[in-house]
Amino acid sequence: MPLLSLKSLLTGNPYPGRGVILGLDDTAEHAVIAYFIMGRSENSRNRIFTEKDGGIITEAFDPAKLTDPSLIIYAPVRVQSPSVTVVTNGDQTDTVVAYLNEGKTFEAALRTRTFEPDAPNYTPRISGMLTADKGRASYCLSILKSCDGDGDSPQRFFFDYPAPQAGIGHFIHTYQNDGNPIPSFQGEPERVELCGDIDALTAHLWAWLNEDNKVSLFTRYINLRTGELQTRIVNKNK
Repeated sequence: MPLLSLKSLLTGNPYPGRGVILGLDDTAEHAVIAYFIMGRSENSRNRIFTEKDGGIITEAFDPAKLTDPSLIIYAPVRVQSPSVTVVTNGDQTDTVVAYLNEGKTFEAALRTRTFEPDAPNYTPRISGMLTADKGRASYCLSILKSCDGDGDSPQRFFFDYPAPQAGIGHFIHTYQNDGNPIPSFQGEPERVELCGDIDALTAHLWAWLNEDNKVSLFTRYINLRTGELQTRIVNKNK
């Protein structure tokens, strides 16, 4: 798979929806996590990221304007253990963490779930799990989607990256681009270049996301030697 530019992927796409990026920085010293949300409706745009228990939750920026919390209020990032972080675009975060706590697998958890019940879009559920332990990192990604927009035909795809390369990440997002209905992401996670420190990555990602549709961004660097966490959150609503 070719190495792609995050700048090109994001600036050329007004609505990738929600996105997960996992990988290693170009020094191979840090595992990298990034998660962003976008929105087209007032309800979707009325959100912020808030840190909680080592991860983050989404909250309504203006509670008076919140109309339906079912698919927009959730915990995108949870730390299941000192070495394992789970990041998803919905309440399947809690499903994965519960399964891991029982000694079960990421894949087993997601086989109990399907895409979101928001016909006609049937928004995919995208999920990632990153393990940073003993100076090494590995990660896996998943997408649960409908087959060609058929609400009765779920598909589940899993991608495993046991030995990531320095300066390389993998990017999966809910939508291929904007539309009505919105077309789901297609193919394997995109192989992308990761350069610079957390502040550079955060600034670049936020600048490259569509100005009208971006809502919130979370980034985290995990030092593979010391376990030190660096976290950044950017909310359009302040």
